[in-house]
Amino acid sequence: MLTIPIKYIVLLVILSAEPDSIPIIRDAALEGWQGDTGLWAPASDAVLKPDDPSLLEAIPGRGVLVNGPLGKTTNLTSEMLHADMQLHIEFMIPKDATSGVYLMSRYELQIVDSYGNESLSFSDCGGIYQRFDESRQRGWEGRAPLVNASKAPGEWQSFDITFRAPRFNDAGKKTQHARFVKVVLNGQVIHENVDVTGPTRGSKYSNEEPLGALMLQGGQGCVAYRNIDVVHLNLD
Repeated sequence: MLTIPIKYIVLLVILSAEPDSIPIIRDAALEGWQGDTGLWAPASDAVLKPDDPSLLEAIPGRGVLVNGPLGKTTNLTSEMLHADMQLHIEFMIPKDATSGVYLMSRYELQIVDSYGNESLSFSDCGGIYQRFDESRQRGWEGRAPLVNASKAPGEWQSFDITFRAPRFNDAGKKTQHARFVKVVLNGQVIHENVDVTGPTRGSKYSNEEPLGALMLQGGQGCVAYRNIDVVHLNLD
């Protein structure tokens, strides 16, 4: 059973009344994203830069978000808050680039150029990134994707993610971990029913809460995103 501290009840009621599918990239340039958006900019498409396949070239227009000419900018955080949800998101990366999709700004699905890799780890594309103790410089947990479903650099790829938020009692104590119920990369199932015991490395927060924003990593190489659609769920 889902128990939520009182301060979140109104937000959850609002979420449950929203349309089935909510687009996160809108016609206005960076509407729907909060705080410092850095060098993120709208485009109609992205392609590999002809003279440097490690970079993307943005095509002017709307509907796609690109993290600047060199892929070195801030993370992008949604105004939308979510708990349980289904997320469809499409992305493109060039050669050797890295990004990530953070559910609730805390739990990362890795995006990286893993095309052709035979041995997979949590750091490959679609991996659930490891947790990390900065004081001891030690990582733990993390989960490799079940298969390598990555496409070549410069191709559009997609995640379809069913996510269950952590549960808390009335006192605010966590009673159940966050869970990636199902993750599909480019049409292939790469995770099912994987619990995450806490925020993964690079997360925005070290604590856990019943609601959080979607966060896109922007500082580890060029990346483009499009067709980000959310369906709020109740997975009790």
